[in-house]
Amino acid sequence: MNKNEYRKGALYVLLCQLMWGFLPIYWQSLEPIESWKIVLYRILTMFIYSYIAARYAYSKEEIWALLADKKQVLRSFAAGLILTFNWSLYIWAMNSERVIQASIGYFIEPIVICAFGIVLFKEKLTKYNITAMCLALVAIVIILVHFGQLPGVALGLAISWALYSAIKKASDQPPLIALVYETMPYAVLATFAIIYIEAKGIGAISVHAPRQYAMLWISGLMTLIPVALFGYAAKKTSLQVIGLAQYVSPTISLLLGIYMFKEPTDKVQMMALGIIWIGLIFFTYGEFSNMKELSDKGE
Repeated sequence: MNKNEYRKGALYVLLCQLMWGFLPIYWQSLEPIESWKIVLYRILTMFIYSYIAARYAYSKEEIWALLADKKQVLRSFAAGLILTFNWSLYIWAMNSERVIQASIGYFIEPIVICAFGIVLFKEKLTKYNITAMCLALVAIVIILVHFGQLPGVALGLAISWALYSAIKKASDQPPLIALVYETMPYAVLATFAIIYIEAKGIGAISVHAPRQYAMLWISGLMTLIPVALFGYAAKKTSLQVIGLAQYVSPTISLLLGIYMFKEPTDKVQMMALGIIWIGLIFFTYGEFSNMKELSDKGE
């Protein structure tokens, strides 16, 4: 991996994180549309926009050539299932006043991604990685003891996205074509579900304001742009660099949750976040040291 490609990957992942950080404003603006309806439209429109973008960049033959490789198709379907789960949990969190809890999950996520990189791709294990992982574990234990339950939303979001990141890292398919296959089977199911609920008069078009219904149809575009950037980044840089940038969006979302959406917080929750941040400082220092070493070597 040369230096220019490495930097390009870092830029892509930073841009997608900035977009993800401000997306809670968009999802909150869709209230009172139920989360499951948003998920259905998000899946369908994500496939539509993915195919349009892929068709712009590739021929039909290039897009559908993947069908001949059953292993790649199954991998894409598995990635899509994990992605759909992550989206569903995230949207539910956004619409049920759990923006802060979701942001905690995305603070933990870089450490989980880093761990996956070490275990699955034999990426370098450093004392900074170990310190960050241990501190994240301490924070999870504090939350567990304080609330008497595992932080389900936080762990669900962190682990599912780490799994998705690992699959994307192992894939050699162009990100846009991969997204077509990741969303295609679930878009078919979503289409039937949307037709059914709209015909029954319980869908979005007959229940909610026209403005919000129109916004539903761009949910796929709001998703496609950062996910595509992430897909390119995963191929151009290491999982540890991806993990490093992953806490930009939860920082933005955390501030939105506290100051814009006025969600309740407590001292223990903030203390756990503080511990995670200390771990991220160690993690960041280690990653910058690693990037400087690569730069000095001219790689």
